[in-house]
Amino acid sequence: MGAVISPARREEIISALRRGTVPRRGLETFAVGLARFEAVLGAELETVSRGASAFKAVRGEYGSGKTFFARWLAARAASHGFATSEIQISETETPLHKLETVFRSLMQRLSTAETLDGAFRSIVDGWFYALEEDAIAEGQIADHDQEALLERTNALMESRLAGIARTAPSFSAALRGYRVALLNGDRATADALLAWLAAQPNVAAAAKRFAGIKGDIDHFGALDFLQGLLVVLRDSGYKGLLVVLDEVETLQRVRRDVRDQGLNALRQLIDEVDSGRYPGLYLLMTGTPAFFDGPQGIKRLPPLAQRVHVDFETDARFDNPRAVQIRLSGFSREKLCEVGTRVRDLYAGHSEDPERIVAVVSDAYVAELAAAVLGKLGGKVGIAPRIFLKKLVGDVLDRVDQFDDFDPRRDYPLTIGAEELTVRERAAQVGSVEDVDDIELEIDS
Repeated sequence: MGAVISPARREEIISALRRGTVPRRGLETFAVGLARFEAVLGAELETVSRGASAFKAVRGEYGSGKTFFARWLAARAASHGFATSEIQISETETPLHKLETVFRSLMQRLSTAETLDGAFRSIVDGWFYALEEDAIAEGQIADHDQEALLERTNALMESRLAGIARTAPSFSAALRGYRVALLNGDRATADALLAWLAAQPNVAAAAKRFAGIKGDIDHFGALDFLQGLLVVLRDSGYKGLLVVLDEVETLQRVRRDVRDQGLNALRQLIDEVDSGRYPGLYLLMTGTPAFFDGPQGIKRLPPLAQRVHVDFETDARFDNPRAVQIRLSGFSREKLCEVGTRVRDLYAGHSEDPERIVAVVSDAYVAELAAAVLGKLGGKVGIAPRIFLKKLVGDVLDRVDQFDDFDPRRDYPLTIGAEELTVRERAAQVGSVEDVDDIELEIDS
């Protein structure tokens, strides 16, 4: 019946598919076609966990599973002790040329195996606890001497952040202020300082005065604070940090000057990773072939194009997963059916009568439903997975699970309404000729 998974995680996955979105976790239970990347990516994560850094670009048409791939890798990284963060590049909310907004999103989406999003507070609290344990282990502090413990913990903190303090002294100042505010029972000031560290704007001036800091984090400060975050993660026992920059191809749709600034910021990030400035960072970027090869993408900045160029003229069977850029081959009808049967099996484990689920929604029926969905979408496999899995879960499996006499072959005529489709899916439905680079997938926020 598939991989062992908790009922809560199973429900989380099924609910996301029912809504037509990519689940945040548990993707390994129905991932198809990614086994060829496992060994290399595992080795790269292991290298990063030993203090190196890495950059990887993933290319694929819309519908090829770039977001799925990124979340699958994030799940693997989290299971190996990494913190992770997925950032959706957006013209309005997270413009790439303003790295402070990218860093803010990174902190908002910071996740660990224990905490999905918003993990920064628990990471910082765990770090201070570890510093206290180190201070006590030195054997120089008397029992219940909180003042001495605070002083020694602060000294250890300054020592660990010494490299960061040279360029961003406000990082350790804000952390110090956060801890003092907590010890004083001033939760509001502590929360404000934590928000400031996460690049949130409009933090109360009183809180900043309390910690002896000024202003807000800017483009260059974000790069310094990323270094500080990596130090805190390392000292807290995490192996590293996987950061996903998803949908970077949105840069093609912005004003020319903004696009060029964003491309330059991306080049800067890649160069910083290559320089070793961020030990413990694995940076993953996704984009469409048009972004990598087209005139409005990275070719506009030759130094960036040179850094990520890979020759994809050879047969895809011989693609090198160790290369700086890898490509996803997208879905075939066979892969679509395989994903469908895996989801069916996952759902069956959620049901009180799994044998009936598998018998009624057989492999043959899954193939029939896949073919029917493809027929409704002009045979375009690349855009079929989202709506296919939505129909399979919400229209078929849910009904089979709830109604003993429901037979999908007899009782379910497939219908796909325009209101449940994206713009590109609607175009495929009516048979319009559409550039696959324009197809967009919805994802969970």
